[in-house]
Amino acid sequence: MTNPRSKSELISETAISYVHDWLKESIYGVKKDFTSKYTEKGTLLEDEGIDKAITWLDLPLVLKNEKRIEDEYFTGSPDLILEDEIIDIKLSWDAFTFPLFEDELPEKDYFYQVQIYMHLTGKKKARVVFLLLNTPEEIAKWETHHDYSDVPIDKRWKAYPVEYDPVVIADLKTRVGNIREYIKTIKI
Repeated sequence: MTNPRSKSELISETAISYVHDWLKESIYGVKKDFTSKYTEKGTLLEDEGIDKAITWLDLPLVLKNEKRIEDEYFTGSPDLILEDEIIDIKLSWDAFTFPLFEDELPEKDYFYQVQIYMHLTGKKKARVVFLLLNTPEEIAKWETHHDYSDVPIDKRWKAYPVEYDPVVIADLKTRVGNIREYIKTIKI
């Protein structure tokens, strides 16, 4: 009996590519390296970003989450876990990548990311918070060093609230199931 739907109808080409990379990492025991100036800044300034978010958003005493949480479908590590919400911090590269004028969360992937974080923690609210921090000279390289110290604080952060949606989680679980089924069909 053949499945009436092709693999491309069940999972996206992007997901198939990710699965192939993940399987290669598992088989060969190596990690695919990916870095860019954007991820480098995010990694280098992660702790500073969390500290700034706590201060600028006037959050209660909270520490950076260091724990990875997982269940049978998902895994993740939200930046901040408060009593009633999740906060995930995103560091913009410069003023031109900072979403100053966007009313809606600019990246749909971040919506799904915090949906999973809320599912894993049982929280019903989340915020994705974008920050505009100074770019350290050592990673600015040939570009101009970005210094926003004179910019008012309220122009250096922007928060997007996200409500938990169980329908989204159900859909993501279905997608995970489809990916697991696809993996079973791969011949190595």
